[in-house]
Amino acid sequence: MNLNGLTMDTHRSISRTRRDFLKLAGGALAASCAPSLLAAGASPGPGGESPFIWGNLVHLSYNMWSDRPVASWGNLKPDALGQVTASDHLRFDETLWNDIIQRMAQVRMNLIVLDLGDAVQYQSHPEIAIQGAWSIARLKEELARLRKLGLEPIPKLNFSTAHDRWLGDYSRMVSTPVYYKVCQDLINEVVKLFDKPRFFHLGYDEETFNNQAQYAIAIVRQHELWWHDFHFFAQAVEKLGVRPWIWSDYAWGHPREFFEKMPKSVMQSNWYYGMQFDPVKNAKIKTFLDLDEHGFDQVPAGSNWSTPESFPVLVDFCRKQIPAPRLKGFLQTPWQPTLEKWRAHHLEAIEVVSRAMGKQG
Repeated sequence: MNLNGLTMDTHRSISRTRRDFLKLAGGALAASCAPSLLAAGASPGPGGESPFIWGNLVHLSYNMWSDRPVASWGNLKPDALGQVTASDHLRFDETLWNDIIQRMAQVRMNLIVLDLGDAVQYQSHPEIAIQGAWSIARLKEELARLRKLGLEPIPKLNFSTAHDRWLGDYSRMVSTPVYYKVCQDLINEVVKLFDKPRFFHLGYDEETFNNQAQYAIAIVRQHELWWHDFHFFAQAVEKLGVRPWIWSDYAWGHPREFFEKMPKSVMQSNWYYGMQFDPVKNAKIKTFLDLDEHGFDQVPAGSNWSTPESFPVLVDFCRKQIPAPRLKGFLQTPWQPTLEKWRAHHLEAIEVVSRAMGKQG
């Protein structure tokens, strides 16, 4: 495996990191997870309060899931199951990309979360890039174009072990000194490439055995280690002056721990794609209310994954239940690759956001 020419100084640094990590075991590791380690209330950006977010998640890389073929995957039909398996080449259609961002601009959406993964030829770790990955120059050109269209580009690298196949061999080296160094390098480079973005989406969702049941290898951080690594990523972003952003589903199974240890500085996107909006019967819906009760800023995430009708209902529910100071906007998540096969799905996702925006006046 190519570790990108680690120098002797780097090896010494890694050795120190390993010793430091081992010292954190047990009670010291738990203490390192205290929310006070991160600055609460990160600035929303220059010039005061930023515009209400109407965002969309678009995949440049789609290598987030399985390292082997799967037998089934949610509501995907058999002819679409292949896309869940990681590929060695970029799965991305230029024409559809252009039409997605143009349509987003036309309906006055204002933010795009770009899932980068292994679809960029990073200078710090070029070994990660797949065939067809964008050059740094190409990425910068597209970021400039997005801004001219009125779309604020936000980077996303998902560091959940359920969604990190894009890291290649490093995805099997979780919580090791080499892993920490590679992830830190990538975060540093991406923040620079995006000219210090307002947010950095870290993913960090669905890290369970069930979500990796069809993978060749399942890796799940638990207890103190989950929090140790989460704080590592959040700190890596915050020390660069950028606000971390995550999916909030860890709270579903660990509500007490989540609300005790999660820093208020982290932007939360609890997500829900169905039509059952009763918080008494639905713990996922209750999480929106719990996040508000505990004082977290939120960008609720919806989708047309199951039904296009879910997103506008989600908007109505959250508008009524979450006070404006902490409701920062909404994020659409189509969860399909940027391929012509899914053109109708992607454009439908934008249209349901447009209708929700219009309904809000």
